[in-house]
Amino acid sequence: MDRISFQQLFNALPSPHMLLDTQLNFVAVNPAYEVATDQPGRNLIGRNLFEAFPSEGEARRRLEQSLQRAIETGEPDTLAYIEYDIPVPPEKGGGMAKRYWTAVHTPLCDAAGTVVFILQNTVDITEIVLLREAASMPSSLFSGGVALVQRAREAEQAIRGGTGPTQQFRALFEDAPGMVALLHGAEHHFTYANRAYRKFVGARDVIGFPVRDVFPEIEGEGFFERLDDAYRTGEAALGFESRLMLRDPQTGEAREYFIDFSYHPITAADGSISGILVQGYDRTDSVRAQRRQRLLLDELNHRVKNTLSTVQSLARRSFRATTDREEARRVFEGRILALSNAHNLLSEQHWESADLASIARLELSALGSDRFELRGAPIRLNSKAAIALAMIFHELASNAIKYGVLSGREGSLALCWSVRDEALRLVWRESGTKAPVALQDLKPGFGMRMLERIVTGELEGILEFKVDDRDLQWIMLIPMAELAAARTLPHV
Repeated sequence: MDRISFQQLFNALPSPHMLLDTQLNFVAVNPAYEVATDQPGRNLIGRNLFEAFPSEGEARRRLEQSLQRAIETGEPDTLAYIEYDIPVPPEKGGGMAKRYWTAVHTPLCDAAGTVVFILQNTVDITEIVLLREAASMPSSLFSGGVALVQRAREAEQAIRGGTGPTQQFRALFEDAPGMVALLHGAEHHFTYANRAYRKFVGARDVIGFPVRDVFPEIEGEGFFERLDDAYRTGEAALGFESRLMLRDPQTGEAREYFIDFSYHPITAADGSISGILVQGYDRTDSVRAQRRQRLLLDELNHRVKNTLSTVQSLARRSFRATTDREEARRVFEGRILALSNAHNLLSEQHWESADLASIARLELSALGSDRFELRGAPIRLNSKAAIALAMIFHELASNAIKYGVLSGREGSLALCWSVRDEALRLVWRESGTKAPVALQDLKPGFGMRMLERIVTGELEGILEFKVDDRDLQWIMLIPMAELAAARTLPHV
């Protein structure tokens, strides 16, 4: 049997391919590439890509970055959609033609594993884009699906050509980053599945089995029906970020996936449909990352609004309570610093939680005193509670330093906490020789209104004040439901 050289295969590929060295100079182009770019190979070989096809701005940046990623990582890189103008030959009028493309850049390595060439498979989708714009169809679906259709067409051409090309394409598909499978007949029996496909579906026997027997758990989700339609009509089917629930054959546990896929009918020599070529890409991580990003952005917007509201409230309370503008400024700056300290501590924990003792120690130490004691079991606070308690501790510590036990050389401060009956009991006790302030002497300027608003309003707790000859106590009872940090991140 005659053997087919790789040069023959390269030239026979129905979609445009070209080969670059690591300096992005042309090494080879196939006839389909010459047709797509309207440039003969003799005008390209040896020239730099961006000399042959000059461009500036976003289009060049994206193309160059994709090529460099392939060189640096040794992994294929895909541009699903890029607008890149190309020059028109002088005999056809000259100038530049607006074109739209999808491209895959595959690194080729030497025996030592070093990338020496980049193979580009590019598809001109200009007509499809214009049709899509005319029909107002979603760009994400078209740009994500057209590359899958083109690769299915290549496989179809290879299958029609006989055993030699089929084996060559099997070798290419086996190591492809995307999933590839061949289904035969109206019942869609598996005749081939590449490594990526087998890895995705796990410990399942697929070869020789109909698709409905291999994946019984997805019955009714529309995948089988679209396969049937593609086989019956001969029209390809595309899906973008389609949700798929697969069950682990060994554990029985169901897991959610998101995939891009194409079902491309394979036509036999007599014109009938003999099977379906399936291609797919696992987009689960990217879809979840996008959803998590949206969730985090929403949460960030919420926190920024809350913080601005808190700052506004602090400003009103700080400047309204006194006619001494300098004193008001110092009070306001101290409260902003307390808020900032809590934000910094939460940022270190990715805004998931903060330790109660750490919050208290941070606010007390920031005021320059070390004459305090903290007692209580470790308790993790959610972000809202951490900021609220930081403001409480700042107000109480500021009062203790200005007017209370920490204003003199003797005396001490203790903060104790415990949990009982689903509530946190916090006790702030100032003890020493300095006579504590009497209840009737407490004024709104002391921060009482702020304490009460935070404890009873924001945290839905109870605030109590006690004083005798030597001790002053602030007692707070706060429901744990208002304080507890989430044990797990939200499911996205």
